[in-house]
Amino acid sequence: MNKYIDLIKKINIHPLFWAVTGLAIMTGYFWELLALFCIVFLHELGHAFMAHYYDWKIKRILILPFGGYCEVDEHGNRSMREELMVILAGPFQHLIIAILLPILVMASVVTADYAKVILQFNVMILIFNLLPIWPLDGGKLVQLFFATRNTYLEANRLSLVVSAVVLGMLHLFIFIYSPWNINVWLVLIYLSVSLWTAWKQLRFSFMRFLMERHYGKHEYVSQLQTINAKGDEYLHEVFTKFKRGCKHLIYVAGPTHQGKLDENELLYAYFTEKRVDARLKDLVYDD
Repeated sequence: MNKYIDLIKKINIHPLFWAVTGLAIMTGYFWELLALFCIVFLHELGHAFMAHYYDWKIKRILILPFGGYCEVDEHGNRSMREELMVILAGPFQHLIIAILLPILVMASVVTADYAKVILQFNVMILIFNLLPIWPLDGGKLVQLFFATRNTYLEANRLSLVVSAVVLGMLHLFIFIYSPWNINVWLVLIYLSVSLWTAWKQLRFSFMRFLMERHYGKHEYVSQLQTINAKGDEYLHEVFTKFKRGCKHLIYVAGPTHQGKLDENELLYAYFTEKRVDARLKDLVYDD
């Protein structure tokens, strides 16, 4: 029970939310904002409780004026099945809300008209959240899909490119059909900034992925992946070929020497011995 109380303590409400709440009270939209808040809150709790179930490191649960974000300190080395469950746990809450609404109406907890408002928000948020745009759940699902077929770095890059294309199309759609909807533009600006930040931090995210493999846990490896490389290749070049959920065995080809290296040898040389400019042949000859 104590660990779930600790989880609740990680909930943070952004200061802008209180400003929007005050504005909603003054303009008579408090109950609509309350419905929106409850839906977003339950959505993020779904992510958080599922991540907590799998012992993920949760940094905070941030509630924004028009959405939320469950921030975890994991870097691509958990199993893809676990990540899929954590991602889907959020949208699953919308199904629970839809099932509970008729019960709440029959129990006179909420009125039928207010239930319709909640249901409309519930469907709207669900559909929007499943758009293939990072950091929405749809964008995370796209990234997970690419990770099953591509290297970690390429999967992240492809998912951000897809996100940028879809977000650009969404900008164009709103500009044509609802150019004066300030709320929508604020959400789009937030998504644009988040996407740009993720793109700038792509290499940093990749390094965290590698460091987690070196210093973290390794029980999430599901298969052996061989990598054919040349002795003149740098370690950081080989790292770009690493995939999620795989243990890598590197076969090194050279003019006079053939070698075989485990990924742990490369990671140890790079992060522990600080041989950041080393080539594969340097490690092979050391053996």
